[in-house]
Amino acid sequence: MSSTTSESTPASAGNDASKGHGGFFGHPWGLANLAGVELWERFSFYGMQSLLAFYIYYSVSDGGLGLSEMAATSIVGAYGGLVYLSSVLGGWIADRVLGSEKTLLSSAVSVMIGHLALAFLPGIPGLAIGLICVAVGAGSLKTTTSTTLGDLYSPGDNRRDAAFSIYYMAVNIGALIGPLGTSALWGWRGFHWGFGLAAVGMAAGLIQYIAMRHHTLSEASSKPTNPLSSKEKRNWTIGLVVVLAVLIAIIVSGLIQAEYLSTIVVVLTSIAAVVLFVVILTSKNVESDERSRVFSFIPMFIASSVFWSLFQQQFTVMAIYSDQRLNRHVFGMDLPPSVVNSINPVFIIIFAGVFAALWTTLGDRQPTAPVKFSLGTVIMGVAFLLFIPFAGGADGTVPFWAIVLILFFFTLAELCLSPVGQSLSTKLAPNAYHSQMVALYFLSVSLGSAMAGTLSSLYDTTNEIPYFLGVGGGSIVVGVVLFLARKPIVRLMRGVK
Repeated sequence: MSSTTSESTPASAGNDASKGHGGFFGHPWGLANLAGVELWERFSFYGMQSLLAFYIYYSVSDGGLGLSEMAATSIVGAYGGLVYLSSVLGGWIADRVLGSEKTLLSSAVSVMIGHLALAFLPGIPGLAIGLICVAVGAGSLKTTTSTTLGDLYSPGDNRRDAAFSIYYMAVNIGALIGPLGTSALWGWRGFHWGFGLAAVGMAAGLIQYIAMRHHTLSEASSKPTNPLSSKEKRNWTIGLVVVLAVLIAIIVSGLIQAEYLSTIVVVLTSIAAVVLFVVILTSKNVESDERSRVFSFIPMFIASSVFWSLFQQQFTVMAIYSDQRLNRHVFGMDLPPSVVNSINPVFIIIFAGVFAALWTTLGDRQPTAPVKFSLGTVIMGVAFLLFIPFAGGADGTVPFWAIVLILFFFTLAELCLSPVGQSLSTKLAPNAYHSQMVALYFLSVSLGSAMAGTLSSLYDTTNEIPYFLGVGGGSIVVGVVLFLARKPIVRLMRGVK
């Protein structure tokens, strides 16, 4: 579920912990600290997100806000897009203002404040404050935990890949147990108790992180790599105040309706991606081979955006589907619809090692990146086509095993594409734009997440086949086109596979 966090940017230097074997399975204790805080952050993040759509569209008498289903899925999509947009912002703050470790700590505090707002502030104000704080904090944490972890190891330390495997497992353990815990409290005491548990989880992560912080600090992560000058600080501060004032004025005026939030994020993210591609491709600091590699990333960016626009519908269309269409009476119990969000992490934990071993065994014979991306988008499309045999029935009649099967295909698609994406962006990056290429990958995730909200406005529980056929078929077409274009794309990569 969270494999976009499983890669790191190269560390500039390791601290003392990287020079010898530490006490955590032969690794520095800083790994245990970072894996722990990320486990609790994913616990809180997915625990909250699994309830979010239901909280927005359930009636006030049922503890929700009583907005429309279209508003709910649009808000969830916009929120998902902003999380990944803010990962780019978090990287910038780490590089130019605070350093990655202080940005990490500040981000964790922001996440906890957001969950507290959702738990204790009623109505739309609590929703708005909560989602903004969580989105900004979670996105920044996503970037800085990877960077800080990388800084614990010297560039040639062969423990690095194993460290990120341990870290990645912690991510998915948190993603598994978070929705289970918050779902249980939702059913027992209501939405706000579920959000409160998310806050408790993040608080536990913060306490653990602060207690072990001395194991995590390194010279490389404790200060910005490219700090702002005094003039730049003044200009950026003025610009930030102006942007915030404009946003507040627009929100207060009522010009932005909830039903269109995800589409707004789609437009803004698309503009940002186009601008960033143009900046890199037209730069005088980019050599001919490097420019060719950036061009090769364009079709990969499109495929990644398509993949995430389907995958992130776990929290939009599939939330409604699980609530209304799914028979959740399992083993004599009536399960809440949010429990469905724990299925994908189970499959990830089981099969991530299988895929890693497969690629390692194949070695130079493993598929190229375009083929892996193609497989991911095609399998993702097939997953949506699997909804069609169950279309047209009465609400509450789709067997639970069907959603398990469909999410198994989600997992296969994710493991083909997601772990490859950020890694590929670092391989194709020009020397002068290493971080910006990683930002481009995150923009594809942001665009897809927001699109998951926009596409959901087309979903109709009474006429499902056109939606699942169109979305699933479209993804398959993109995957097939990418596969047919694999050879020219590989040539553009100039030696990168």
